[in-house]
Amino acid sequence: MIILSESTKQLIILELTAVWEERIEGVNERQYTKYQEIMDEIRRLKTCSEPLEVDCCGFASGSNVTYITLAGHVELLKYRHLYFVIMFIIYTLILFCNFTIIFLILTHQRFHEPMYIFIAALLLNSVLFSTVIYPKLLIDFLSEQQVISVWQCILQSMLYYSVGASEFLLLAVMAFDRYVSICKPLQYPLIMSRLTVTILLVLAWLVPACHLLPSLFWIFTIKLCRLNLKGIFCNNAFSRLLCLRPQTTYILYGTFLLFNNTFVPFFFILFTYARILAVLYKCCREVRIKAAQTCLPHLFVLIHFSCFCSYDIIVARLKTDLPRTVHFVMTLQVLMYHPLFNPLIYGLKMKELYQHLMKLFSPRHLSQRIKSSGQVPERKPHV
Repeated sequence: MIILSESTKQLIILELTAVWEERIEGVNERQYTKYQEIMDEIRRLKTCSEPLEVDCCGFASGSNVTYITLAGHVELLKYRHLYFVIMFIIYTLILFCNFTIIFLILTHQRFHEPMYIFIAALLLNSVLFSTVIYPKLLIDFLSEQQVISVWQCILQSMLYYSVGASEFLLLAVMAFDRYVSICKPLQYPLIMSRLTVTILLVLAWLVPACHLLPSLFWIFTIKLCRLNLKGIFCNNAFSRLLCLRPQTTYILYGTFLLFNNTFVPFFFILFTYARILAVLYKCCREVRIKAAQTCLPHLFVLIHFSCFCSYDIIVARLKTDLPRTVHFVMTLQVLMYHPLFNPLIYGLKMKELYQHLMKLFSPRHLSQRIKSSGQVPERKPHV
């Protein structure tokens, strides 16, 4: 494409080319050399040559990029409605299960204790995690093109890791709460005051966001070399699209985030439960059973979430190339199982929560609620 302007005495040469990863690095030099003779001959005009890279969907890349193609879907044209129905049902179950337990904790005075408040915060975090992924995923299942804008992809990736890091910090806070309750029971009301609980919750959500905030400004200064993301949502695989040569700065920054947001809380939790086990070893059998009822659900959630994080590190950060079908199936399983695991564990393993759930959904209780909602209030006779 040649644009000639007599008024400004300018000649602009644009060439539309497809995105080829092995050629993208030196495209400016090749295009300049290709049109150098023409530019030398037309000396009376101010000339410039610019390559304009576009992908298969016709969206411009480089500094003009608007959309990224999510290329991790498998047999989407054939099974799009099946995918949508399954994931919509799962998302509905996630919202229902998590909000049911949150409702019980907020409406019953018995559960207005730090341990249950932290459980409600953890379940709310699961809802946030699902909401970051599911709405966009459901839209993509029914769309002709699975694309996402660059800024939306960056925002989704940041929220994905911020909420994930918050879960580790919430688990660390819950481990600290159990440590104080079991090892220092007399000081528990003083240490775990309402102010302390509020501060810990705010820090659990605020610290990961502050750690990831610098990357938001840093990524916008880097040019994109690719437009096809091998995934169904934006996570750390987005870094493969960036023109980072070398990647030393990115690796160091990623290691810093991984250490602070994952390894530090994880080893703090292990240390805390080691101290709890050391104290319980000297206690009687009744105390051990009561402590196990509150600590085991936390440990189950920690083990499950650690496996989820290990999968993300192996596949995304270490750039392990799995077959697309395997990667697609494993990603869907992670998105389905993880947000449902927390409410199931706490609803079944926490004895008091389980009893209230059984009472809430018992046939007798439901029939009473239906009758009470259907009754018409009696009118008092007018005197």
